[in-house]
Amino acid sequence: MMKIGVIAANGKVGRLIVKEALERGMDVTAIVRSANKTEAKKVIQKDIMDLTREDLEGFDVVVDAFGVWDDEKMNLHSVTLNHLADILSDTKTRLLVVGGAGSLYTDQTHTMTISETPDFPKAYLPVANGMGKALEELRKRNDVKWTYISPAAEFDPEGKRTGFYVLAGEEFTVNEKGESYISYADYALALVDEAEKGNHIRERISVRK
Repeated sequence: MMKIGVIAANGKVGRLIVKEALERGMDVTAIVRSANKTEAKKVIQKDIMDLTREDLEGFDVVVDAFGVWDDEKMNLHSVTLNHLADILSDTKTRLLVVGGAGSLYTDQTHTMTISETPDFPKAYLPVANGMGKALEELRKRNDVKWTYISPAAEFDPEGKRTGFYVLAGEEFTVNEKGESYISYADYALALVDEAEKGNHIRERISVRK
């Protein structure tokens, strides 16, 4: 049975990842700062920065669903991800990161991200830059079995679980209607699929409907 820990499991996407993993029969631990609000029966109640190598020992996969929206705290994306990478360094445990869409590239030249385009919404720039910086630092880690999973541009917390998604790579892609969309529930499905398959070690991938 796969053993999976979900950090920031109380968040909207974290809770759906816990639910999806439990429904697959996985051994799931919610890793939360406050009281557990998920369906998981196993819990580690600790701040992400207080987690130790011993806390994460024995997990096949650790999911990092941490996110912050306060413009003054965007550096925490890098700080927390570096901490997790440090305590998982040279272990067999895989690290799956709930990423952002802003760092996806506009085309195959990989010279420009969508957050650098003129039409990118200014309100989302701080979080795009914060998460993008964390990804760039993660790319340098050859000592961690990481996978960074970017959602579509429209990442819908209230959307339904359709059971369908398209797995893509580093480039921003759209469907036949020109839409870049994924619900949190279908994203959770894609992430748990990746946890099971483990096909993209030290790669960034993206998912859309």
